[in-house]
Amino acid sequence: MLRKDNGRGYQEFNEDDESLQPADLYEDTEKDISNLEAKQANGSVPQGEEEVNANSPPRKFSKSCVKNVFTVVLILIYVLLTTVAAFLAYQTITDFMEKMNNPVMSVTYKEVEIFSPPGIALFPGNARLLSCRHYYREYLPPLVNPGHPQEGDCEMQEVSYKGPFQNQTTTALVVRGPSDVRNKEVIFMQFSQNETHEDFSAISYMLFAKYSDLINSANRSEFMRDCERNYSMWTFSGGFRTRVKMSLVRTSGKNNDGTEFRQESAVVKFNDKRPEHERTDELFFAVFEWRDPYIQEIKLIVTANPWSSLAILCGVFMALFKAANFAKLSVQWIIRMRKRHLKNKARELNQIN
Repeated sequence: MLRKDNGRGYQEFNEDDESLQPADLYEDTEKDISNLEAKQANGSVPQGEEEVNANSPPRKFSKSCVKNVFTVVLILIYVLLTTVAAFLAYQTITDFMEKMNNPVMSVTYKEVEIFSPPGIALFPGNARLLSCRHYYREYLPPLVNPGHPQEGDCEMQEVSYKGPFQNQTTTALVVRGPSDVRNKEVIFMQFSQNETHEDFSAISYMLFAKYSDLINSANRSEFMRDCERNYSMWTFSGGFRTRVKMSLVRTSGKNNDGTEFRQESAVVKFNDKRPEHERTDELFFAVFEWRDPYIQEIKLIVTANPWSSLAILCGVFMALFKAANFAKLSVQWIIRMRKRHLKNKARELNQIN
């Protein structure tokens, strides 16, 4: 009996279900939205609804957009740093090559007690040597009977050879130079020359490092030819006493070493007191001595340090590698975020449709 009274037919359930179809719900919702829009148009929206709309939170700025902007800024900064690093690498390599090609000169002075006797090669031409003597303490006695041959104590050699620049025979009178710089050794020479048809008269001379090199040379003519090719020539004039102060300079380069002489000369006029008939012969006077007991040594030093340049380049290349790696990861992240953004946008459009 209870089952019969309380039982409901299948048709009743179907009718109830049909009353709850989504179409009816959609129509009711659509009506409510239409009524709300009409109220907003007429300005008759209730106060409670206005407050709810005013208090609703504003749309938040997208976090992914901020990250994208920040990433782009970082990429620009790293590109700038990469440019600076590349310029630094180029500048380091350029400075290293410039220092390698242009070494710096280091000048030092070495004090000595005695110099190796230099060679003084004189080219008197038509003049003849009257005297050659050694003196000490810079003492030069007064001239006695100038213009006449006198005794000498100099060691000398006469060498004839063909000049390197002119194919003619040249005769050189090579004198052993002073060596005792502490006692201020000097060599005094006197030459005489008969009347000449030249407009100017002078005697040329040349200095080379060691007189012993000439003595020990197997071919003295070839030795003198090489000296004339490599060393400079100077002159002293007649009617004057020329005082030559020598200084030795040694140069040490990357490929070879060299020796040269530097000199200071002072000229004093000779007051000729000879008889009138003897003045037709022109007299030449020369004094050779060392300026000071120091040898100037010039060394060419390469200031480029390969280890420091290598360390700078390693740091630069490491920075470039890090910057490239960061840029690669940043670009990949941007591409990933772009794809995700496009996917979300497509999903929203599909939901709206």
